[in-house]
Amino acid sequence: MLSRAALLSVQRPLSVLAARTAASSSGERPVRLEQPGKVRLGFIPDEWFQFFYNKTGVTGPYTFGVGLITYLCSKEIYVMEHEYYSGISLAIMAVVAVKKLGPPMAKWADSEIDRIENEWNEGRETELKSLKDAIEAEKKEQWRAEGSLMLMDAKKENVALQLEAAFRERVMNVYNEVKRRLDYQVECRHIERRLSQKHMVNWIVNSVLSSITPQQEKDTLNKCIADLNALAARAK
Repeated sequence: MLSRAALLSVQRPLSVLAARTAASSSGERPVRLEQPGKVRLGFIPDEWFQFFYNKTGVTGPYTFGVGLITYLCSKEIYVMEHEYYSGISLAIMAVVAVKKLGPPMAKWADSEIDRIENEWNEGRETELKSLKDAIEAEKKEQWRAEGSLMLMDAKKENVALQLEAAFRERVMNVYNEVKRRLDYQVECRHIERRLSQKHMVNWIVNSVLSSITPQQEKDTLNKCIADLNALAARAK
């Protein structure tokens, strides 16, 4: 009975298969897939369907599958015992579980993955921010070190200027001391010369006075008086 039902169900697809085969043999354009590499029914490569489409038409693979299953079941090659129905029950339960529990579980798993990824990214961003802050701090410290070098150069120049000022001040002090001592020596020489001149003048005057006799003094005085009288007469 099952074989008759299968035969009746296969008669129409076989006629369609014959029409597709005739069309393909007459030179019509074969059917091509737009996206190779995909799968159908979860595990059958799309290239197999393309092969059957080019050979038997669009319904060829489905006709082949239905005919093969009907043949296996009618010849009792595949025996439908209690394990078969248990497998169907498990398959139905698995499909229902996937359809009903799959989206919530996928959503929960995606949320957990997003949470873990966000935590990792947050830790990564935090570490990157801390590293960037450390780099900026290091750059600032380098800038401060460069400023310290400039400040050190300025301090060295200031110390050099202070040493130069102290050197010039000491040179001026030496100059003033030497000048004062030289002025003292010059003044001492001037005083000695004046004293020597005064002593010489006094000695000459005393010598001259001691060499003049009273008679010479009297003659000189008379001569002076006569000269004065002559000058007075001439003036009149």
